[in-house]
Amino acid sequence: MADSLARHVPPHARLVLALSGGLDSVVLLHVLLALRDQHPFALWAVHVHHGLSPHADRWADFCTQLCASRAVELSIHRVQIARDDAAGIEAAARRERQRVFAMLDADFLLTAHQQNDQAETLLLQLLRGAGPKGLAAMAAVRPRPDWRAAQLRPLLGVTRAGILDYAQAHGLAWVDDESNQDTRYRRNALRQQVLPLLATHFPGSSATLARAAALQAEAAELLDELARLDAAAAIDGNRLDCSALGRLSLPRARNLLRHFIEQQGRPMPNARQLNEALLQLLGAKDDARMCVKLGQMDIGRFRGGAYLVPLAPAAAAPVRWQGEASVWVPAAGVSVHMDAASGAGLKRAVLIAGEVTLGVRQGGERLRLHAGGPRRSLKNLLQEHAIPPWQRDRLPLLWCDGRLAWASGIGLDADLCAAPGEAGVMPRH
Repeated sequence: MADSLARHVPPHARLVLALSGGLDSVVLLHVLLALRDQHPFALWAVHVHHGLSPHADRWADFCTQLCASRAVELSIHRVQIARDDAAGIEAAARRERQRVFAMLDADFLLTAHQQNDQAETLLLQLLRGAGPKGLAAMAAVRPRPDWRAAQLRPLLGVTRAGILDYAQAHGLAWVDDESNQDTRYRRNALRQQVLPLLATHFPGSSATLARAAALQAEAAELLDELARLDAAAAIDGNRLDCSALGRLSLPRARNLLRHFIEQQGRPMPNARQLNEALLQLLGAKDDARMCVKLGQMDIGRFRGGAYLVPLAPAAAAPVRWQGEASVWVPAAGVSVHMDAASGAGLKRAVLIAGEVTLGVRQGGERLRLHAGGPRRSLKNLLQEHAIPPWQRDRLPLLWCDGRLAWASGIGLDADLCAAPGEAGVMPRH
């Protein structure tokens, strides 16, 4: 524990402890307070009140009294969890906890996961068919891009038995969550039934499984390093070069595609979806266009590049603009900002006097980009401007009195452009 703090936590860092009131988090609080003199840091605690147990109020009261007796500041966050959540109660509770944790203004969020938790996580991931990254289970320290704090797990090397011995030796009190005994939950089934049986035949199995997770973490890091090397020649911003992907072996190409998805901040699809997308990307001709469903997103190919595509918004009617600085366009899934301008953009007087609507194309739209020039088909303009096919039907458009006046990424109607010194409105998204 002291080694973990020395390795990861600089002096005077701001730490917040996730305090459930259970054995592990109570012991972690006690150890932190004992170490504070030799390794100074600011410490406070957070308790997430899920409201799922009839004892939830009592647990919050216990944490309040415990922190008061130790002069530790405590914040309690009450969350609402629907018991019929489609993701399941466990996943919904975890999602709400993480939402609270993401908002905490600290350098590190400390959670009391220990060695037995690591073994359970490895088995759960193994039974889900996870690869090295999933089998790495829980990292001792994990920066999270959507959190202000990094997550630190200083007890990962300590067994549940060792934690219990420490608590009893120091006369500590804690609360027990009765749901931990409910073997309908998979983790509890592993904890109560599978791991004790494993320990009977394989003494020290929890430590062995935790060690295996550490080896998988090393393998995952090597795969990440390889992907970064491959990405240097294959990924440019949000584009993955399909020819570079095709020059790699199949496992290496799959590793690069997985890295590309992760780099874009998208949820990882399952193995079947990933393999299907990879085979279609590699099997398509150089000039082919394609779009493959990939779980919560699509992956499209256009002009030799692969792009991740958010799922298209549900169909929606155009919306009226009534002078707002920005307007949400449901059919496009974006906000269009209407910036004031002088001698640029669309004539403000014409827009204010007319009926302005925003939406997406329905077909047959035409736009005059140059004064005196023809009104050209929007379909042809989209092709000339190399707008990928999957973006064309969700591109925000603006009409004034039924006339197309602006197409995002294409331009403005030349006849409606503000003259020098004239008040204008410049749409953008």
